[in-house]
Amino acid sequence: MHIDREEPVGNGEAEHMDGDIKEDTPLGDIPLYRPHFLGMVRQKAYIFDGDGSFYNKDWDFAEPKENEFCWYHVELPKINQKLPLFAQSLIDILCPPLKLQDILSLVSNGPLCSNVNGALVFRVNSPGPPTSNYTFRLAARVTENSVITVSLGRVPRLGFSPTSKSLLSEIPSVETHSSGGPPSHNGGDEKEGGGFVIREHVLEFLLTMNHSEEADNPVPESVSNLVVHIIDTHVDHLQDVTTKLEIELDSVELELDKGGFALKKQMLDDRRFPKMHLNLQRILQVIAHGEQVFPRVKEKCSSKKWFCSEDINSLEELIGRLRRLKESVGFIANRVTAIQAGLDSWQAEQINKKLYYLSFLSIIFLPLSIITGVFGMNVGGVPWTEQKNPKEKYGFRNVMFVCVGTLALVLLCFLFPVLYTHIAAWRRRMALKRSWSLNRKSFLKRTVPVKERGGYIRL
Repeated sequence: MHIDREEPVGNGEAEHMDGDIKEDTPLGDIPLYRPHFLGMVRQKAYIFDGDGSFYNKDWDFAEPKENEFCWYHVELPKINQKLPLFAQSLIDILCPPLKLQDILSLVSNGPLCSNVNGALVFRVNSPGPPTSNYTFRLAARVTENSVITVSLGRVPRLGFSPTSKSLLSEIPSVETHSSGGPPSHNGGDEKEGGGFVIREHVLEFLLTMNHSEEADNPVPESVSNLVVHIIDTHVDHLQDVTTKLEIELDSVELELDKGGFALKKQMLDDRRFPKMHLNLQRILQVIAHGEQVFPRVKEKCSSKKWFCSEDINSLEELIGRLRRLKESVGFIANRVTAIQAGLDSWQAEQINKKLYYLSFLSIIFLPLSIITGVFGMNVGGVPWTEQKNPKEKYGFRNVMFVCVGTLALVLLCFLFPVLYTHIAAWRRRMALKRSWSLNRKSFLKRTVPVKERGGYIRL
């Protein structure tokens, strides 16, 4: 279903609503205003027969038959709205049968795992702007024969597809244009040479996935299977976002290796790496919520009779995956920190070079300004001026000679360390060359055979 954008509720309208309510109005008589984005909220309802089949059902919260269980999923839009407006939309959709305590437990921020009105409620809602791709919110209310979930935006692989054939089960082939026809834009519906053609953008998407498609999802046969499936898709979603961020970081490192001054300056101005580090911290916060909530979910579900022991083991594996994902995100954060430190060092080096040139110019012009200031004094007795000697005609030339001599002295002070280094290196090379020549002559003398003369051996 395509989500259409609508205008959000403005502050002026909210003030008008608040102005219509009197101070002495009872809390129960305050009218509930429907948010304007209510039509953007997606609702899905499934009923499972317990034998591996599922069907779409009406949003009626009817009690299922024996061995059947229901799943109601609410997908909130990723728009910039306040949390109370999201709560109002859930009240309009889920009440009745849910109560206000159930709604607040599903929509609030932060981690939670507790029994609310006889049902197990857990959530891993992270605070942050709803429009961000790194803000994750998933809450679930679990009973023996029904599950109600609320998510912010679409969670990949959360739903089920009636399609029995998956793209991942096809035999792929390389895309060729030998037939002369135009390339297809559907991602992989053509068959050339007996293989299923996979386009480049489809491969790029599949490389960022750590899971199968919706068509490959096993249909849950119990509520415990469904709970494991919901948590599994949440962990997969975190893994997908982390993989995309790591691929982006690899491409940025490659650009930095090839780029020059302009690219590094642009990345510093855009604050690209600090933003990436902030996104990684948001992911770490969601993972930390999962580390707090999911072990408690496993502990509470282990005491339920309708929760299978195999699903308890699956929850333990998902908790292990979440911990390994946390280590991976930590490594990526260290890489981002190292790259940012390198850029900061490069920026400091550029500033030091500019300051060095500025200091060099100031050292050159400071003595010259002193000289011109002395000879520009409007007092008597200044040498090489007409005030002391009216016949003096070469005062300007003499002052220029003094300026040139001072400038030469300053430059010599700057160039002396460089000249001394070059002279010392030349002397070391010459000494090494003489030493090598003497050693070679001594070696040749020792190796040349000596002729015997009159029975005596020359020593």
